[in-house]
Amino acid sequence: MAIDWQKLAAQYREAYIADLTTLVGIDSARDDSLATDDYPLGPGPAKALLAFLELAKRDGFKTKNLDNVVGYVEYGEGEETLAILGHADVMPAGKGWHTDPFTLTAKDGNLYGRGTSDDKGPSLAAYYGLKMLKDQGILPKIKIRFIIGTDEESDWTGMNHYLDLEPAPTLGFSPDAEFPLINGEKGNVTFTTAFGGQNGSADFLQAFDSGLRENMVPRDAEATVVTDNAEQMMADFSTFLDQAPVAGSVTSDAMGVHFQVVGKAAHGMEPKNGINAGTYLASFLTTYDFGKDAADFLSLIAHKLHDDSRAHQLGIAYTDKVMGDLTMNVGVMTFTAGKSGLVNTNFRYPTGTGADQIKAGLTQATAGMTVELKQGREMVPHYVDPSDPIVATLMDVYRQQTGDMQAQPEVVGGGTYGRLMKRGVAFGALFPGTADTMHQADEFQPEADLLKAMAIYGQAIFELTK
Repeated sequence: MAIDWQKLAAQYREAYIADLTTLVGIDSARDDSLATDDYPLGPGPAKALLAFLELAKRDGFKTKNLDNVVGYVEYGEGEETLAILGHADVMPAGKGWHTDPFTLTAKDGNLYGRGTSDDKGPSLAAYYGLKMLKDQGILPKIKIRFIIGTDEESDWTGMNHYLDLEPAPTLGFSPDAEFPLINGEKGNVTFTTAFGGQNGSADFLQAFDSGLRENMVPRDAEATVVTDNAEQMMADFSTFLDQAPVAGSVTSDAMGVHFQVVGKAAHGMEPKNGINAGTYLASFLTTYDFGKDAADFLSLIAHKLHDDSRAHQLGIAYTDKVMGDLTMNVGVMTFTAGKSGLVNTNFRYPTGTGADQIKAGLTQATAGMTVELKQGREMVPHYVDPSDPIVATLMDVYRQQTGDMQAQPEVVGGGTYGRLMKRGVAFGALFPGTADTMHQADEFQPEADLLKAMAIYGQAIFELTK
């Protein structure tokens, strides 16, 4: 059956943009403070899931909602299942936007809004790829399930719930990364170093706050310091800003000296793409006379974590010839005097190292400090051989649709739902050469890229299920 997939995708442009407008309009960041029995992750993720399922019902698909944390769209029958795994949740918008993050905005050929790149735009393009098959009357020879999670950016609550209730898919892909194809993903583990909240010297750290999520380079940082040396500290900070790759401001009042730093947000899988406002602020403050927990908190960040995405100062730097470097993102840093402090570090690691080595490095770095080191959820490295038919088929489709005959599958530090399947990969929708704005302010995806992705997904689903 000869189909001009790109010509067909172009016919869906207006409908796709209308549906993406609806999805982007929902702030679907997880918010546990608003959690209820009906909305276990807060209302936003569930509302975005329901919106996805309503689109599919409108288009005549069978759908199922599993407790407002995950759902799926089904097409075709058979014992074998091809899974397409997307997610409807987003990262918190954060500061620094030039458009409303929850209003889809078209500008200079780009579509701006939270989720346009990660992952509402790509997931919807994959859904439309499936819709194109149905509208053409093409019946797959195996069952297809387009599965929508609602907690990919945190704990994968939804997708884990799906696997508790439904059979694991045979094979599949996640439209939540980049083209040409991701056949390997590094391991992923987060550690939290918990401090007390005591001060004990001339300078007093009242508060420190930076970061929104473990997998996001913090754009903003704030701190309040009580000191008898306010004028000198403020002058020193101005000099610091002149020399550092960050912006900021400093003010003083009866409550203390207030510092603000603005860096650059980025996806935590490659911290080099961002500028960590929190670690820069800590590196400035640690030169002053703080004591006890406050001093340890600042020292760990400034002397062992700052500007060291490969974790050399922790003594755990590691590189694998296939999977590349271990990377470290310092995602959240908070301190409240008299209460507590914490530093959250997220590591993406290749085959050959792991959580035990990382924990040993952090333990050594905090020796002599009064801290508690807590390990979070770990995902081990995932790899699908390039000779596997799912890799070969998807790469062939990509090459046909783009003309890029030199494209090869890649290994990345990002973690996608593709790793939940033994024969699972990540496939699009960020094209080579397109700016990666995932987890950043002014997130966008070129409209033409999303339509091209739709065509690629349509052919890919067709080829995998014919």
